[in-house]
Amino acid sequence: MQSSFWSPVVGRLVPYVPGEQPKLEKLVKLNTNENPYPPSPRVIAAIQAAARQGLQLYPDPEAMALRQTIAAHHGLAVNHVFPGNGSDEVLAHAFFAFFQHGCSLLMPDISYSFYQVYCGLYGIPVEMVPLTEEMVLDVSAYARADGVSVAGVVIANPNAPTGMGLPLQQVEQLLRLHPKRVVLVDEAYVDFGGESAIPLIAQYPNLLVVHTLSKSRSLAGLRVGFACGQAHLIEALERVKNSFNSYPLDRLAIAGGVAAFEDQAYFEQTRAAVLNSREGLVLALEDLGFQVLPSQANFVFARHPQQDAAAIAAGLRARGVLVRHFRLPRIEQYLRISIGTPAQCDELVQALGSVLSGLA
Repeated sequence: MQSSFWSPVVGRLVPYVPGEQPKLEKLVKLNTNENPYPPSPRVIAAIQAAARQGLQLYPDPEAMALRQTIAAHHGLAVNHVFPGNGSDEVLAHAFFAFFQHGCSLLMPDISYSFYQVYCGLYGIPVEMVPLTEEMVLDVSAYARADGVSVAGVVIANPNAPTGMGLPLQQVEQLLRLHPKRVVLVDEAYVDFGGESAIPLIAQYPNLLVVHTLSKSRSLAGLRVGFACGQAHLIEALERVKNSFNSYPLDRLAIAGGVAAFEDQAYFEQTRAAVLNSREGLVLALEDLGFQVLPSQANFVFARHPQQDAAAIAAGLRARGVLVRHFRLPRIEQYLRISIGTPAQCDELVQALGSVLSGLA
């Protein structure tokens, strides 16, 4: 529906469509890459303590306690860290701050679809760089005769929805290809097997690395993300943030985020559980005839050579199991399946067996 009250840009927007968040009970929900395990008990305790201290006052606009915690965890200076209300907000500020040069932003043709939404919102031209037939990002395809002729580069590493990652050497190659433009590396899933580019920040002034606490820290419901980069990049993000919302992180989010980093043992325990389930699920899917891409994320990307992905997804939903199906070119026969608990993975495999038998 269009309205005469809308500004012209609103009518042209193509908003991001998030994964389904159903209200039904007893679903096996493997469609939005949430962590199947709850956050650390220390996170819950910290949030409760923050609430008891009172919410009548504004939070720290700099979220300094969280910045200091993140900086210490990654061996960075505090002014090399920018926290935000989820990594999506951090990404939105980065697109506004760094990519409005009037030329095309380079990104993979198969990646996180919100990147294109930000470009539409800010009027940033896009050049989609195809992944290879093996769904691998080809760094050489990002080379341009004049590096300044592009707005920048954005990649997810590991990539979403494929789950495949680049080694650090190839990330460095991207940084060297475009030394006068920002290369944004979205590492939402890096804790599940990828190689973080954060150690490269001191060497590359054009590198911005974005993380989220939604996945490996089990805080999707709290909305905490952050960017790491040299001070001049962080200052740009601060300027955008303080022109939009000076208080993006509330007191509870700051307290919970700090506690999540402080309980490293719990993080390692739940991450190991996800990785173990991923290994078992890949084997089970292959036994059912699926082709599964190598994953460094908390999900797998799989296709069945003999059966239609949409039909499989519909059959699973009818049996109370949700997975993500993208009706997009090149990947319409793939399913993205989040890694659940062992019990959830078992239910998925049983449901898949039933669906495939019915489709045969």
